[in-house]
Amino acid sequence: MLEDKKKDQAKIVYPEALITTDQIEVSRIVEKEILIETNPFEMAKKQIDIVAEKIGLDPNIREYLKRVERSLIVSIPIMMDNGSLKIFEGYRVHHSTVRGPGKGGIRYSPDVYLDEIKALATWMTFKCSLLNLPLGGAKGGVCVDPRKLSEGELERLTRRYTAEIINVIGPDIDIPAPDINTGPQIMAWIMDTYSMHKGRAIPGVVTGKPIEIGGSVGRETATGMGLFYVLEALCNKINIDLKTQNIVVQGFGNVGGNIANILHEKGCNIIAVSDITGGLYAKSGLNIKELLEWRDRNNYLKDFQNKNYKFITNEDILTIKCDILIPAAIENQITQSNAYNINCKIILEGANGPTTPKADGILKKRGIIVVPDILANAGGVCVSYFEYIQDIHSYFWNLNRINQELENILVEAFEDVYSLSKEKFVTLRTAAYMIAILKLAKAIELRGIFP
Repeated sequence: MLEDKKKDQAKIVYPEALITTDQIEVSRIVEKEILIETNPFEMAKKQIDIVAEKIGLDPNIREYLKRVERSLIVSIPIMMDNGSLKIFEGYRVHHSTVRGPGKGGIRYSPDVYLDEIKALATWMTFKCSLLNLPLGGAKGGVCVDPRKLSEGELERLTRRYTAEIINVIGPDIDIPAPDINTGPQIMAWIMDTYSMHKGRAIPGVVTGKPIEIGGSVGRETATGMGLFYVLEALCNKINIDLKTQNIVVQGFGNVGGNIANILHEKGCNIIAVSDITGGLYAKSGLNIKELLEWRDRNNYLKDFQNKNYKFITNEDILTIKCDILIPAAIENQITQSNAYNINCKIILEGANGPTTPKADGILKKRGIIVVPDILANAGGVCVSYFEYIQDIHSYFWNLNRINQELENILVEAFEDVYSLSKEKFVTLRTAAYMIAILKLAKAIELRGIFP
């Protein structure tokens, strides 16, 4: 009787919404699934859970890795050029410093939010661990569209943001770097602001600086070069001639533009590229040099005129038939809604978190090789590390040494990941996370939990 009453109550219809409580519960479940699918930090935690099951990770360490050490949220009041006051919100997150100081970029974007920064900091932890760098994972950002600011407003924003996070950054604490919509000039302002507060020049507080104040040669192209070295190593393993491949690059900023340019110079056929406005497609190949010159004059691809190029959307570019797809924009680009339409043999993740866990499962079933972000795009943090140690020792390397050291580290990491994936019959992503998490687990075990 009681059970029947409960069932009847569960079917009560609410006139205002015209839905049942059963439907409400289903809706909540769907909303939760969508959250896990698209929220970057939920994605990162899901990736940890997947690997933890495979390696029998200590449940305590699993929970440890699914939390960040600290999250700082700051208000950034700025006097605008017109005399008005505008307040922006900024973040700096440390996911783990168990293996060394935090390391991670700072992005300026109107879409920045805390869970995104947490996820990016988490992925940085695994990236540094995989490459065996003595660094931890961190990330920062400001919720702002920098294109709407004057140079003076941008400088004031950067300096005030630096002052607000100054107690959680430093050469022995956390070393920021460029990311989306930030670059050498912004790193120079951060370095100067930090140095003025400390009373002496401290170039090691950030990486990605101009060469004239302690930056490293090869840093701006590092992520692109790293992508090339990893892709070349994979092609050698599976007996593919890279020059015969048709390649699509989503994203035409620092990462996407550089890998497209490098591959173009190596004789590869780049058939499509895109920026935030959409993309250009030509089956016979694009003139990447010409498009980069157009971009560098602050133009968008949608405004480029060439009768042989077809304009496409950012959604369409992901499903173009090609051999190699390089998502190099932002996270959550390949999801369960489009994974069945992906039409390539290899996905090389230039962005952080471009593929959701559910999409990963679909791509695995379809036999598409995915080279994960924590391996594929690790060239940036690798050369940032080189810059950091050059600053500390006040001794700087030439470009040949930078690229040789970068190739050695990335190819060695790739070989480890590829070998483990074959040995354990797992994807490259799972193998990469297995290696990274096991190293972190050992470090946590050795250090213990304070107090």
